[in-house]
Amino acid sequence: MKYLLPLLALVCLFFAGYTVVSSNQPMPIAQAVAEPSSSSFKEFIAGAGIIEAKSQNIAIGTPLPRIVTRVAVKVGDAIKQGSPLFYLDERDTRADLAIKEADLAKATASVNEAKAALTDTQTLENLAESVTDKRAISREELLRRHNAVAIAQAKLDSAKAVVQQAQASIANIRTTLERLIVRSPIDGEVLQVNIRAGEFAQAGALTTPLMLVGNIDQLHVRVDIDENDAWRFDKHTKAVAYLRGNRAFKVDLELAYLQPFVIPKKSLTGDSTERVDTRVLQALYSFDRKQLPFYIGQQMDVFIETQAVTGNGL
Repeated sequence: MKYLLPLLALVCLFFAGYTVVSSNQPMPIAQAVAEPSSSSFKEFIAGAGIIEAKSQNIAIGTPLPRIVTRVAVKVGDAIKQGSPLFYLDERDTRADLAIKEADLAKATASVNEAKAALTDTQTLENLAESVTDKRAISREELLRRHNAVAIAQAKLDSAKAVVQQAQASIANIRTTLERLIVRSPIDGEVLQVNIRAGEFAQAGALTTPLMLVGNIDQLHVRVDIDENDAWRFDKHTKAVAYLRGNRAFKVDLELAYLQPFVIPKKSLTGDSTERVDTRVLQALYSFDRKQLPFYIGQQMDVFIETQAVTGNGL
């Protein structure tokens, strides 16, 4: 028994030492899921890019907040400019149109009535003026009949104005009915549908667009070039992009256009407006979508060749 406690103390000391030694071992470095992309250029600018449609990704909204009655397209559908995308509830507008058409009919009848009244007063005036013996009719009566014609003409003009007003109201309602059919602004393809029949379509700027359309006959890569590298950028040099996650997917790029306004960087999610401290110059490069199976919204690692920097920095 007298050896038990020293033996337990020795075991605990050994275990503590083993624990300390084993915990100080370096952690193994996890292997990368995919090898990072690397540039074949000697001097280059590296930037993150995101694939978007040639027309840019167009977020479709609604001019009027209404319930959606029917969605006419689905993701992947080819669309033409002016093709209906979805329809908004138009029942109350149709009811207003029926009221305005009734008002127009009433106004038209008033015009016909005013025309008949004007014809009657003109006839009486003509009869009075055709009397050769001026003693047969007083000057006061002639003046009264002349004024009656003027009043009848004014009533006719007023009735015609009411008709024009009714016609304008009908045209306005028909314009509203046309706006209740949301149409495609371009020839392209439906990229995203976030609205369904029965849901309320909110007007104005939305975090998630009701629909997303774009012309994907040719794709663009929007590249963020750090402002510290912007002075090295040369639009005449070569550029190459690797698909994020698989460096085997490589494509040569051709500069489409440059946005010369340096902006705060946005996280490359396609829609997020989250800002960070970095400012970037954005260059848009084009490539043939048939070269590789690329999709809108995918990220790419872009390398842009630069000229060697001389001693004076030029």
